[in-house]
Formats: sequence, structure tokens, C-alpha cells
Amino acid sequence: MKKTFAAFFLAIFPTLFALAQSSPSISPTMVYTDSTGVEVTSTEFDGSAPLVAHFAANPSNVGSYQARYEWQFRKGTEQTPFLTRFDEETDYTFRESGSFSISLLVTFINGTDTAEIKTDTPFNVNIRESVLDVPNIFTPNGDNKNDKFRVKSSHQSIIEFKAMIFDRQGRKIYEWDDIKGSWDGRSGGRDMPEGGYYLYIKAKGADGKEYNIKKVINLLRGYTETAGGS
Repeated sequence: MKKTFAAFFLAIFPTLFALAQSSPSISPTMVYTDSTGVEVTSTEFDGSAPLVAHFAANPSNVGSYQARYEWQFRKGTEQTPFLTRFDEETDYTFRESGSFSISLLVTFINGTDTAEIKTDTPFNVNIRESVLDVPNIFTPNGDNKNDKFRVKSSHQSIIEFKAMIFDRQGRKIYEWDDIKGSWDGRSGGRDMPEGGYYLYIKAKGADGKEYNIKKVINLLRGYTETAGGS
């Protein structure tokens, strides 16, 4: 009897191995571009909004199976998804602060044969609360130090932004709507004189915070920064 069973097992083992090898599977990925412009593939993100993430199921050994994809997006500890997508690949832009989990359920169907595969560990995204600060002076004197006026590099999770510069007569002389933008102290192709200029910034954070910054900034061309001071 033992001999018969062993022979039977050896006979069917190649078939079982082939079936295991040919069963459909998935290798989900999350890909995003970091603040330096580098494309990153990771299972988690902790940083600033807006974040554009690309999710892909990456199925293999599908064969004759029909696949049904279900991406589930949840916020915090909520059990019910706030968003469900049914594509093999999908993009999502995170514009709200908080923690998010993204899981994938795939159902493979081939006639009466059905197999469900779910990600063991969801992708995790944490969007930090907003921060926005601006300096008081800048020194466009060509020494490559503080030559342009821009918001401080500590900014994070700003999803809407617009900045305008006005002269002492109230005339708008420059504006930009990219938080990475700046003003070089020129208007109409000429250097603006030293002195105070009126800055107005209207922005919105991923946490819903509204920014209305109104202040005077100082343009100083005669200032030279050295290792020991000015």
C-alpha cells in the first residue's frame, strides 16, 4: 500500500507543481516622485502634499483567468473605504493631511475556478500638516546667496499658492503661483531699487488651513554676506 501511494504521489507531483507555478499572482507596487524629482518605489510615504502616487497590480500567470481588481483607499482607522477603484493600474493625488492605507483585492475567474488574492500589508501614506513661512529680506547682489525672494524651504503640504509683489505706489510688479517659484528683484527687465515692497500671499494647506500673508519685505542690494557675518 505504501509503495502504491508513493508511486501515485510521484506520478501526480509534476502536475501539482505545474499547477502551482501557473496559478495567477500579483506583485502590487506604489510609485511616486519625491521632492528632488527622483522616482521612488516604496510601500510607504511620509511627507508633504500634494502627492501623486501610481498604483499597479502587476499580475502574472493570468492565462485564461479574468481578473477583477479592487483598490480600496481608507483614511485613518476607518474600516469603510472612501474610494474604490477597479482598474489594474490607477493614480491618486493625496491633497489632504492625515494617514491613509491602500489595499488591493484581486479576484481571478476561469469558468467555475475562482481565486481571491489580497495584499498582506497595505500601502501606507502619511501626509503632514501644512507649514508656510517667508523671510523678511533678500539680497539680489549676484553673490549667489539669498539672491532671490522665495518662501522658506521648510514649507510643506501647500496645495494652493499665489504670491504677488507690489511697489510703494501699490502697483503689482511681479507674481507667481508655484510655491517653488521666486522673485529676483527685477520687473520689466530692470532692477528694482532698494527698499521695502509689499508682499501678499494667498495659500491653502492640505489640512485646510488658509494662509493670507501680508507684509513688507526688504530688497537690499548693498548687503554682502561673509563667513563671519556682513
